[in-house]
This record gives sequence, structure tokens and C-alpha cells, in this order.
Amino acid sequence: MQKSEPDRSEASQHPLVFFDLETTGLGRCCEIVQLAAVSGGHSLNLYVVPRSQVQRGASKVTGFSVFKRRLYLHRQPVRTNSLREVLVSFIAFLRMLGRPLVVGHNVRRFDCRLLARDLDRLDLRADFDSSVSGCVDTLPLAGEVLKDHRPPSLRQVNLVRELLGVDYKAHDALEDVRALQALFSVLQPTPELILKHRFSLDTINTHLDNPPKESCRAAPQRPLSDR
Repeated sequence: MQKSEPDRSEASQHPLVFFDLETTGLGRCCEIVQLAAVSGGHSLNLYVVPRSQVQRGASKVTGFSVFKRRLYLHRQPVRTNSLREVLVSFIAFLRMLGRPLVVGHNVRRFDCRLLARDLDRLDLRADFDSSVSGCVDTLPLAGEVLKDHRPPSLRQVNLVRELLGVDYKAHDALEDVRALQALFSVLQPTPELILKHRFSLDTINTHLDNPPKESCRAAPQRPLSDR
């Protein structure tokens, strides 16, 4: 029991930042078009013009499209920043909150892989790593919290509907993180459970090093419906 007390204290003292990405598609070569994060009343919501077109299936679900190097959301132009500016702003947001835990739904399989790839490409990984206390994926965490009365689906939209009794505009990163923050407060995972599901981006890199190469049109690693 004595050994578990520091862990409990460690988990409870870290702020939580809920984050989500929207992308041009679902393959490994897809690009970030939106990054959103929220912690309490603090929020961040930024857009990026990708170098490639938004794939048709992703555009249908998210509403994003690119025309003449401009990003549109439901046919309305949105203000964008470079990917470096977006990631630097995200890191500044994390630092403002004092090395939080970065929390997302099904992020270990997809969002964090893309995040790690782009942080490495822009030489920002060390800045990110020094600004956080780890990442937490709420999909397996929710499965463990709800193991005695597990719902038919652990998709975020389904969990929000089941536990909060509301529907929301999914596949908009800002709406997704706001909904996830509310969902997390209802799940009320213990500090021990949060730490059990904590991981670092280094573990994501380990998974990416060995799989066979896949093209930019590879099969999806995470269905859009998983949210």
C-alpha cells in the first residue's frame, strides 16, 4: 500500500489536456489539418493547410477540403497556420498548464503516431516531451472503467450518448475534445487506472519502426467512426 501512494499523488497532481486531430485521411502518410486541445476553461483550436488533398472519405466526414492552397471547412475558408506554428503553439499551451497528461480517445493507434512523426520531422520532439507527463488513451481506459456494464461500442460518440445523454458534432476536433473532457469527468477513473494507461511517444515510435512499409493509400489504421 505504501508504494501505491506516490503513484496516486502523481496522477492526481497532473493537469489534464484533452486533445484531438483531424487529418487528410487515414493512412500513415496523411496530414494534420486541425489540432484542438482543452483543459478546463482553456482551449486551443488551430488549422493547417496540408500539402496534399483531403481524401474524399475524410472530407465527407469532417467537411474539410483544399482548393488553391486554401483550407475550407464546410465550404467556408478558415484561417490557417503553418504546421510548425501549430505545434509550437500546442507546446506553449501544454507548458502553460505545467506538464499535464495529454488525453485523447483512441489516440495511441492514430493521433499520437502522427503527432510523433511531425514533432520529429520539425525537430520539436524534445520540446514536447519536456512539456508533458505522458499521454493517456481513454478508449482502453473506458473499457476498463465500464467492464462490469460495458456498452455495445466504445466509440466516443456512443459513450457520450450513453453516459451523458447528449449528441454532439463529432469529427470537429474542438467539439471532440470538449465532449471528451465532459465524458472523462463522468467516467471518474482512479489515479491508479490513469497511470496504468499512461504511455509516452517513445512507445509509439517503437510500434512504427518495425511494421512493413505502407503507401499513402494504405488501409486505415483507425476508422473515423472510432470516435
